[in-house]
Amino acid sequence: MRILIITGLSGSGKSTAVRALEDEGFFCLDNLPVTLIPTFIELVEKSKERVGNVALVMDIRGRDFLKGFEKVFQELGEAGHLVEVIFFDATDEVLIRRFSETRRRHPALENGSVPEGIRFEREQLAGLRRLASTIIDTSELNVHQLKDLVIARVKGEQGAREMTVHLQSFGYRFGIPLESDLVMDVRFLPNPHFVPELKPFTGLDPGVRQYVLDKPETGQFMEKFQALLGFLLAGYRREGKSYLTVSIGCTGGKHRSVVIVEELRNFCEAMKVKVKVTHRDTEKG
Repeated sequence: MRILIITGLSGSGKSTAVRALEDEGFFCLDNLPVTLIPTFIELVEKSKERVGNVALVMDIRGRDFLKGFEKVFQELGEAGHLVEVIFFDATDEVLIRRFSETRRRHPALENGSVPEGIRFEREQLAGLRRLASTIIDTSELNVHQLKDLVIARVKGEQGAREMTVHLQSFGYRFGIPLESDLVMDVRFLPNPHFVPELKPFTGLDPGVRQYVLDKPETGQFMEKFQALLGFLLAGYRREGKSYLTVSIGCTGGKHRSVVIVEELRNFCEAMKVKVKVTHRDTEKG
């Protein structure tokens, strides 16, 4: 049986993820005590209904879960089940805003403030986060994007044949995207930010694009990185991976990383893979 453990910070989008998994045919259960997981799985196995995929939501509400999850996960693995942990996260700022919008108190601390609850929850879930097979940062995602990402990740782990590459530009100033599979730093390239006539524009502008691509080091980098990426895509395909997030970062995420992502878009499309492009930080700088 395939068992997904859906966990992470309160307000990070776990409920949205569960709804997406239900639509994909997963049997979903929320807040099951950890001591009851083996019994539940045994009942599912004995059921007349054929259930192959199960998703269990476990978080700070089940304090006992945080004490005994490693032993239970090990027992399930030894019994032949595939256990995967998907950890949902978001920045403190985004989580605080979400709690403010819904006017909910934080479930981690009955009498504490929301920021205190978030800090406490991060500490409590740190061990579980380290065990996660997938970490999804929902800070910049809307509901539809989150559903698409969850489904793509889940199907990817099942070895779906269609390969999707998510190319994402970002600024190191705003943090590395947690969902990244591969991260490449292009801050060594000449920066259009320091060219007055190019500074206001993004890497989608023809002038910015030409400035970055005309540099000799850019050509050398693209040749080497495309060769590496082509090698990796072929290997991931053989292993059945169908979703890969490649994040390209520069200082502000506005110029160089955007140009490189657009160039990689053409390269990946030529390799007959489905491409999704996100420019995360172009509006921030």
